[in-house]
Amino acid sequence: MPATTTGLLGGSFNPAHGGHRRITLFAAEALGMDETWWLVSPGNPLKQQAGMAPLVARLLSARQQARRAAIVPTAIEQHLGTRYTVDTLARLTRRYPKRRFIWLMGSDNLAQLHRWKDWRRIARTMPIAVIARPGYDAGAMTSPAMAWLRRYRVPAASFRKRGQWSAPALVLLRFDPDHRSATAIRRAHAGWAAALLGEGQAPPVRDRLTFRIIRPEEPA
Repeated sequence: MPATTTGLLGGSFNPAHGGHRRITLFAAEALGMDETWWLVSPGNPLKQQAGMAPLVARLLSARQQARRAAIVPTAIEQHLGTRYTVDTLARLTRRYPKRRFIWLMGSDNLAQLHRWKDWRRIARTMPIAVIARPGYDAGAMTSPAMAWLRRYRVPAASFRKRGQWSAPALVLLRFDPDHRSATAIRRAHAGWAAALLGEGQAPPVRDRLTFRIIRPEEPA
């Protein structure tokens, strides 16, 4: 029986929106993935925490966007106690040895990948698929990380040949640009998290991977 192919898309999801869903479904189709896990981060070391909604609100927004799709939003990083992507991926590959993971990122993240902790070890842990984002492609293509990864570039079709994967491997995915962003949503709807949680006691959220209950009062 072939291993389950699982995409991993990390981020703050502050909030999750239709753009996240669209790029995930596009990548899943292009790479032949069985499902994708959205890793809703407790806190991104490269992002300011000011304006960051509570974890439970961000997880709820992700669950809304993931409805009726092969997408599993999870706060498993909080459960694992990992802060950096390289540590999260190491823990996930040990915890789920029968899955084949692909790390998904936008070209904005590729442009700054060289700033991530042990980024070369990330590339050696699992294949990386980069999804084009408007305004970031030039910086991504000239970044220090791309200079190193370029030699490992492979076509998307090769990812469908299960059993032939290896890392490092880089695939670049292009599709019609999606200009939606969490930043624009926060500017237009500053109270989105409070509206999602409601004025009363919002119900706790059960994480589908950890089976852990996440309550609204828990800080991000």
